[in-house]
Amino acid sequence: MPTMTQPQPPIFVTEPHLPPLEEFLPYLERIWASKRITNSGPFHHQLEAQLAAYLGVDHLSLFANGTLALVTALQALRIGGEVITTPYTFAATAHSLLWNNIKPVFVDIDPDTCNLDPERIEEAITPATTAILPVHCYGIPCDVERIQQIADTYGLKVIYDAAHAFGVKKGGQSILRHGDLAILSFHATKVFNTFEGGAIVCPDAKIKQRIDYLKNFGFADEVTVVAPGINGKMNEVSAAMGLLQLKHIDQALDNRAAIYRRYQQAFSGCETLRVLEAPADLDWNHAYCPLFVQADHPVSRDGLYERLKAHNIHARRYFYPLISSFPMYRGLPSAASRLLPNATRIAEQVICLPIYPSLSTDDQERLIDIVLQTAQ
Repeated sequence: MPTMTQPQPPIFVTEPHLPPLEEFLPYLERIWASKRITNSGPFHHQLEAQLAAYLGVDHLSLFANGTLALVTALQALRIGGEVITTPYTFAATAHSLLWNNIKPVFVDIDPDTCNLDPERIEEAITPATTAILPVHCYGIPCDVERIQQIADTYGLKVIYDAAHAFGVKKGGQSILRHGDLAILSFHATKVFNTFEGGAIVCPDAKIKQRIDYLKNFGFADEVTVVAPGINGKMNEVSAAMGLLQLKHIDQALDNRAAIYRRYQQAFSGCETLRVLEAPADLDWNHAYCPLFVQADHPVSRDGLYERLKAHNIHARRYFYPLISSFPMYRGLPSAASRLLPNATRIAEQVICLPIYPSLSTDDQERLIDIVLQTAQ
């Protein structure tokens, strides 16, 4: 009888970067010895200080996850009314607005960067607008200078969803220093992870103090509650993980960059496939590798997605569908697809290819061969 061909092992769009287990055990032993597992323990304080130094920011407040950080940032700045944001992002961006009883106003994106188009921002401002919530999509910075100019002109706050932008620098300066606040995610799928986690980057100690109150139920001390806060604190195990991850992050970023360059080189000769390009003056983290399948490519984006899946390769149509098409948003006037032509088109073209530090060259080449076959 003929032998059955064994299926290839799966390749997922991402895989969490985990340090050697033996290096993590001493941290756990210290936690077990101290019995301090939450409520701003020693590892929590160390991680806040070391992250701020590594990222080149003044202040940083750790959270249990990035979504709680987003919700709290809006509370910290007392945002209400309408907030201008992008439909081309993960659901948490807009959901954080609804959780704060804020009306999202979607505007279109720049098709090259996938970030909010500043010209569309200005057109969407009304007397009810209080803030702008842009996303540094895929870690590519927004037009921060133009957005700040608009915010200053109209008296608006700016909160950046920087979930993808860990370690990103433009012109040698951290992109996290822009806006009134910037939010990070340390989810398992991110460049830097603490299992689950997040942070708010703060410009001064005063706003950090308010944020620290808000993430701990609003307690200023044992008997004084200054705001209706939430439980958003990061625990000591996650903080310890973050401290260890920082020791390995530079190598992880180098590995990501090498994988991205192989993709870029492999598809450079195919006019119907476009790999996202980072600006020349950017120290990028290569958080994602979005491939845009043009309309004249012999196989559609969805066709390519299914073909990869048939080979046990699990890419992701990220971001698809648009947030503006979700049931809780599609009734908004700003959610009409005719108002979002670039976002609609890009969402129908994008497929994020697997990229993570441990992705082997052999697995990447297997994937590249399948993609290139669709161009023939």
